[in-house]
Amino acid sequence: MIKAKKRFGQNFLKDESILEKIIQSMPNDEKKIVEIGPGLGDLTKRLLESGEREVVAFEIDLELCDYLQDKFVDQLQTKELTLVCNDVIKEWDNRKSLLHQPYHLIANLPYYVATNIILRALEETHCSSILVMIQKEVAQKFSAQVGDKNFSALSVLASAISDCRILFDVPPECFDPAPKVTSSILWLSKKGSYIPDERYKGLFVSKEEFEKFKVFLRVSFSAPRKTLIKNLKSNYSKELILEYFNQNEIAHNLRPHQLSISHYHLLFRKIN
Repeated sequence: MIKAKKRFGQNFLKDESILEKIIQSMPNDEKKIVEIGPGLGDLTKRLLESGEREVVAFEIDLELCDYLQDKFVDQLQTKELTLVCNDVIKEWDNRKSLLHQPYHLIANLPYYVATNIILRALEETHCSSILVMIQKEVAQKFSAQVGDKNFSALSVLASAISDCRILFDVPPECFDPAPKVTSSILWLSKKGSYIPDERYKGLFVSKEEFEKFKVFLRVSFSAPRKTLIKNLKSNYSKELILEYFNQNEIAHNLRPHQLSISHYHLLFRKIN
């Protein structure tokens, strides 16, 4: 019997109804599926059974890799399943793209890597959609709307590239061992890319501009309880900031979570 390892943040999903709901939430097309953290392979098995699509799974735990190689020996031989036994972040750094063709990402992510992996997937051109099970609080930060207490730089970034929403929650008792927090299934459907290419016009002129936008958002939300103007004026022209606020009749005492997403984009272009 394989036990969950704390150092990898492992909690194995065992609830059959939740597994089925996740499968039903996946896009129904012919794109390959990338799974991060297949664990004991319960979801992997259903992914392979749900259609004639290839699955590429990344697993960091070498003990689990041995288990999965035995469990899916036939699917590995027929190439229905490809198993990569390594840290997915290292693979991303080496490959630049997890697959060099369009794919859907599905993952059960521990808290300590969740945000990093979601952002990497959002920025990768070949990733078409992201379906992840993460801590509910993290999911709320990505999916929050203007005015919500959880609205943050992550919310703006997610909305810039995807349509993002929480599909449903997963209580602790659905896992073995049971975590101390509630999880959520977060769905992000990509609507474009920050890098323009032959398939679609990008939201930003270049990767460099997108990196500047991320810095701008970090500064904007650096002190959530302070006014947005106070946060921004240490890094950007106060005159240009005030000019934009006055032209658009935006209150000077506005907090970062109160400015609309469209205004964040327009303000960025004004002061950069």
